[in-house]
Amino acid sequence: MTFGADLDERIRLLRGIWLFSTCDDDELGRIAALARPLEADAGSELTVQGDEGLEFFVIVEGDASAAVDGDEVGTIGPGGFFGEMALIDGGERVATVTATTPLKLLVLGRHDFNEMLELAMPQIAPKLLAVVGARMRAIEDHNGVDATRGL
Repeated sequence: MTFGADLDERIRLLRGIWLFSTCDDDELGRIAALARPLEADAGSELTVQGDEGLEFFVIVEGDASAAVDGDEVGTIGPGGFFGEMALIDGGERVATVTATTPLKLLVLGRHDFNEMLELAMPQIAPKLLAVVGARMRAIEDHNGVDATRGL
């Protein structure tokens, strides 16, 4: 069997992810039905700064690096996620995320991401906002405070 092909496996994988840890079984099942598994080789660019954001990624296994203007601003490991900012605000990708090891991911397209938020908003929203805030601070540290003013 290939990674993530089974719905029960996707539910089990999501259950172990911090973002989804307070979701109940029904919510996890519905989110897992929306998520598609993806494997990426080390060196693969999963998002490119400035591109349109179409997907949200959750890392199940492996590590990735986030870079702004070519400078690494952070790393993302198992249980981490990325791609949410462009889906939330409809803007461009704010960072390039590159696999530093082989990755196993669960991916949601824009429509499915929005559906996920509707399904589990009270459980997911506070955690998502905390991560978005931390990422905005990292961009401010890199580009200066003016980079995020006027939002």
